[in-house]
Amino acid sequence: MKLWASEHIFNHPWETVTKAAMQKYPNPMNPNVFGVDVLARGVDPAGRLHSSRLLTADWGMPSMAMSMIGITRSFTYAQEHSIVDPKEKTFELKSTNISFTNIISVDEKLTYKPHPDDPEKTMLTQEAQINVKAISLSSYLEGVIAKSISANANKGREAMEWVIRRLNSEIEELASTARGSMRAPMAAAASEDK
Repeated sequence: MKLWASEHIFNHPWETVTKAAMQKYPNPMNPNVFGVDVLARGVDPAGRLHSSRLLTADWGMPSMAMSMIGITRSFTYAQEHSIVDPKEKTFELKSTNISFTNIISVDEKLTYKPHPDDPEKTMLTQEAQINVKAISLSSYLEGVIAKSISANANKGREAMEWVIRRLNSEIEELASTARGSMRAPMAAAASEDK
């Protein structure tokens, strides 16, 4: 078993980062995730949003590693469950692979919270537990997978920034359109008054 952990600080408020995380896929930084299906979504009595999604991804596992564990395809499915608590300002996401579970299990947990010293920033804590079963060189393969998770985490953070820029751009465009559509009737009303 191999454990991997990382922390990152986003220079954006928790609400912005949470919206971006919910819309993270698809994105050009993580083309390996090519399918996202919402299986269930609902709000519990405490006001927390629960979501379950199925992700389809290409692990991009090296061919040598694939041959060592006896698989011929590298696309996999993962189940993701998340809870957004707007009162406590926490967003917790847990995912686990549902492909190749007899050989590999990868359990990942991401937690987004406001930075304790600056509410305009968001802390991401990311953890993964990797377990390769019943294969020689399993610790080597766990290390390879951990490196892949680390590389994908960096790409994921870049993707979050990309989504945030896209969302901000959309908001600005809507605001500009709204201002323009409000000006036309106001200008027409002003000219009628003259």
